[in-house]
Amino acid sequence: MQPSGMPILYLSNTEEIPGKTIFQTFGLVSGSTVRAKHVGKDIFASLKSIVGGEIKGYTELLNESRNEALQRMIVEAAGRGANAVVNIRFSTSTVASGAAELLAYGTAVSVQ
Repeated sequence: MQPSGMPILYLSNTEEIPGKTIFQTFGLVSGSTVRAKHVGKDIFASLKSIVGGEIKGYTELLNESRNEALQRMIVEAAGRGANAVVNIRFSTSTVASGAAELLAYGTAVSVQ
């Protein structure tokens, strides 16, 4: 386990883990989070879009969302007995005005 209590798994956005052999597949696993924009940050973002540049508040929000979705996917994979997840992908979708879902998904496997 990692210090945070999260299981340690091999993670890959390809179909394999270099140097390892997949010997069992547990199927699709996923993790998601839905986040809403902050009104104050939204006003700042509107102003920033006029002059250009990075909107750091949104960058932080997306990083937190990706990490949370990924951790939820890892927990599901470990719960199925996997020690790795391959073909990891991320997807986003709007679920309401000002709110979006970030989804992490992949294939849970056991490797040696």
